[in-house]
Amino acid sequence: VQLQASGGGLVQAGDSLKLSCATYVTILRSTLIGWFRQAPGKEREFLGALTWSGSSTYYADSVKGRFTISRDRARNTVDLQMNSLKPEDTAVYYCAKNPRGIRYSSQDEYDYWGQGTLVTVSS
Repeated sequence: VQLQASGGGLVQAGDSLKLSCATYVTILRSTLIGWFRQAPGKEREFLGALTWSGSSTYYADSVKGRFTISRDRARNTVDLQMNSLKPEDTAVYYCAKNPRGIRYSSQDEYDYWGQGTLVTVSS
């Protein structure tokens, strides 16, 4: 196991939730750790990514301003803080590793995907 996402659960609309991506391997500073989600019946979509060095973050327009990605150096995790959650945020959330650190939204650049964690937002 290289990455593992956790922190999912059942919340109500308007609530906040923080997901964590634990890392278990040595990661280069230029590596991107990305967050994606897949809702029932939909394709997996990019949410955001962070360089391991912490120098750059990238977000999908759909979540910009509501979701924040950060690195917790003490816990060796990359966290996804989600605010003002909506029922349409219901999905399985994944973190993944992009070793080349390019094309941050392209799933093809991510070579390892952690096991997802389910987030359910009730109305």
